[in-house]
Amino acid sequence: MLGIPRRYSHFVFGVIQAGLTSFIAAAIASISLWGSGRFLYNWLISWIVSWAIMLPAVLFAAPVIQFIAVRLTRDDDRAG
Repeated sequence: MLGIPRRYSHFVFGVIQAGLTSFIAAAIASISLWGSGRFLYNWLISWIVSWAIMLPAVLFAAPVIQFIAVRLTRDDDRAG
């Protein structure tokens, strides 16, 4: 365990979420290069660039998305 204080969990979540999302998206975008032998190189470069772009987007968007999600939903124990 790294022992990162819980108050930074939003940032840890953002790093992991942006990393995983960009990892998958870069692989999908690079799949056409599978047979050419350039897949791994292209995928790694694409992943690094997309992670650098997605990380700030996730960190800034997540609180807004959470707010919207809470406003669009209701408590389970409240009658509709």
